Amino acid sequence: MTPGDALLIGAGAFAAGAVNSVAGGGTFFSFPALLAVGVPPVAANASNSVSLWPGSLSGAWAYKRELAPLKRYLWPMALASLAGGVVGGLLLLRTQDGQFARMIPWLLAFATVLFAFSPQLSAWLARRRTHAAPARSGWLSQLLVSVYGGFFGAGMGILMMASLAIAGHDDVQEINAIKNLLSAVIYSVTVVTFIVAGAVSWPHTLLMIATATVGGYWGATMARKVPAVWLRRVVIGVATALTLHYFFKFY
Repeated sequence: MTPGDALLIGAGAFAAGAVNSVAGGGTFFSFPALLAVGVPPVAANASNSVSLWPGSLSGAWAYKRELAPLKRYLWPMALASLAGGVVGGLLLLRTQDGQFARMIPWLLAFATVLFAFSPQLSAWLARRRTHAAPARSGWLSQLLVSVYGGFFGAGMGILMMASLAIAGHDDVQEINAIKNLLSAVIYSVTVVTFIVAGAVSWPHTLLMIATATVGGYWGATMARKVPAVWLRRVVIGVATALTLHYFFKFY
């Protein structure tokens, strides 16, 4: 890894940590940075997942009080997340770099649309919510979201929040708490899968973990000064440009 590569990856991870702490969408910065320095697509995705893992754990821990009354409900959801994360991770490892490279523009486009229209999606779901108890079948949709999260991950949180809302959850803090916990389960199992398979580029990943942590702290301190709506627009603009770039590159 050259000094230029280290600078690019460090900057990408720093930006990812910063925007994740305010508006989300950090993968749009960290994953392309790995591709730009020549990390193979599958290893880049695996390394990116490992670098995001500490943040998912801290996010879940922050909501431990809200999660305590939901233990009985969360067990089947956590098992669905674990199973889906394993399946998604194994699917990624069985995908050739060339195949995954051709999927990158479509995955980025899907995640970009999800991120861009998440406020409208949330408003639509709010209008359709009932105050009924969460559906027991919610574990099935959680399983499908977890497979996607284990395979790629960008936009997973938005998908999961939509799934939980459809299942009958109507408290935003509760939805966010469950999302953070289940995301941590998915990241944890995929991290183990990727490490055991030797799919992680450790020099890049360790640098990303360090710089993303600093970026997350900086983003949290700047959150009061930078309106989230403007940061969202920057993320959407970057994501759109990257999506078009990879469509042009691979097609």
